[in-house]
Amino acid sequence: MNTSLCPICSSKMIRHGRTSRGRQRWRCKACGVRSLNSIDSTAKHLQEFLRWLLSGQRQRDMPGHGRSFRRRCKDLWSIWPLSPVVDEVHDVVFVDGIYLGRQAVVLIACSQNYVLGWYVARRETTRAWSALLQRIAPARVVVSDGGSGFAKALRLTWPTTRHQRCTFHVFTQIKQAITTRPKLQASIELYDLGKERIRVVNKEQAITWITKYVQWASDWEDFLNEKTLTPTGWCYTHQRLVKARKMLNKLIKQGLLFTFCDPVWQVSIPSMNNRIEGGVNASLRYMLYQHRGMCLTRRIKAIFWWCYMHTEHPLSPGQILQTMPTDQQINNAWHAARLEHQTNQIPQWGDAIVWSELHYTTPYHNTWD
Repeated sequence: MNTSLCPICSSKMIRHGRTSRGRQRWRCKACGVRSLNSIDSTAKHLQEFLRWLLSGQRQRDMPGHGRSFRRRCKDLWSIWPLSPVVDEVHDVVFVDGIYLGRQAVVLIACSQNYVLGWYVARRETTRAWSALLQRIAPARVVVSDGGSGFAKALRLTWPTTRHQRCTFHVFTQIKQAITTRPKLQASIELYDLGKERIRVVNKEQAITWITKYVQWASDWEDFLNEKTLTPTGWCYTHQRLVKARKMLNKLIKQGLLFTFCDPVWQVSIPSMNNRIEGGVNASLRYMLYQHRGMCLTRRIKAIFWWCYMHTEHPLSPGQILQTMPTDQQINNAWHAARLEHQTNQIPQWGDAIVWSELHYTTPYHNTWD
């Protein structure tokens, strides 16, 4: 039931007739104060907004084709749901980035059950990955697809965390180099090794696979070292096959292929990034498809909202309105910080976003804004 609280004693007020213009009048039974306090329905509108955003409901299926809904929820698009600070240590953390065209990427980290953090940047860089990892307690193992800049960020931010490269993405890189229907005998054997790599589940099988790969590299060493003279100089005759060999040599040397096979683990360590690819990214792409047509900023905020509502302890709509910043508050904080500290960073909000990387105040066209 809609009620109002007394501005003096905070007791519940009762209805006390209406004014000549039809507005509801309220009276406090405790202190007798009368007022025209209006009920703030913003929290209900936010709950309605999130229910629409996280479901497959379309605005054109709403009464009036969603015109009233858009009017109620217009101001809610200015809220930024920020990533929480996670101090719980997880055994396994999965990380990946979902690209929004060529203009932005949202980096996401999740555990087996919940989303842990997210960060938006222009591209996958060491600074962007470090900003994401700094708000999460170092895990024992992190599983990634080998995105650019992540390995260095992991060494700088989580130096004690082991790294497992997703086995399916490694096999995908092999396929990209030699195709799914290779003609050369060396490519056929490497393709079979790639498929066999996915089926490795323990340390003995991992040692056997590495032995087979070393034998393959030795048997075809002269063949892979063949070079051809081109207008730009000498280059490898089988460049793509050499590239695949270089990639596998690097992963084996760094010990990233079979981290999950180490007997030191007391829990099962996954070898693939399926948890975030199928459990998070797939849901995000479906949501963006259902609400296609949004501008870039709203697509970013839609991903933020989905991630926030899938954290372990999301706040209620009323608490979100009190704690989460809006566009205007962030801009004011950035300008104040820039004047006082001569910096482009906004430490108050704790998301490590360098605002000048995403927003420019130049007369030239910018696809972000």
